[in-house]
Amino acid sequence: MTTKKPFKTDYDERGLLPYPVIAAATMGDPEAIGVVLRHYESVLSDLSIRRLCDGRGNTYYGVDGDIYDRLRSRLIRAILDFKL
Repeated sequence: MTTKKPFKTDYDERGLLPYPVIAAATMGDPEAIGVVLRHYESVLSDLSIRRLCDGRGNTYYGVDGDIYDRLRSRLIRAILDFKL
């Protein structure tokens, strides 16, 4: 059984999301919102990198899950509030 993708997610050379995906995401389509979130996943990860400490006092850089989740939820809210 083959699955059909409802959205053509081939990006052009500029890395832009296709308009039908954006329009569907603003109307609340969960699959389109997922496409937009995957598109911006690296940006969210970069913005949520923080200096962290482990139990032994070692310092390292990593993605702060709380900040990542907050940014992701704000992006979802912005998508749903966006007016075309």
